[in-house]
Amino acid sequence: MLNRWPAFTRFLTDGRICLSNNAAERALRTLALGRKAWLFASSDRGGQRAAMMYSLITTAKMNNVDPQAWLADILRRIANHPAHRIEELMPWNWTPQPKALAA
Repeated sequence: MLNRWPAFTRFLTDGRICLSNNAAERALRTLALGRKAWLFASSDRGGQRAAMMYSLITTAKMNNVDPQAWLADILRRIANHPAHRIEELMPWNWTPQPKALAA
């Protein structure tokens, strides 16, 4: 412990560092809860797709975006969206499209 003392006490001098790891444990809880359901993804490819969707949903949550609203909007828009502007649809840049323009 004495060899790692500077790293152990770093939170005392840097207010951005959290004393506990509760946020990390909460983020992992959803993974643990879904593990039994994901066990039967039926194939490796199904498991990869589930992991990709989980990654997208978690990214939206981390950017304070409602994952259901974000996915519904981008899935509706992506077919007509230029590939060179795909960055606009990422959760950190996303702005919902008004319903009037969506029709």
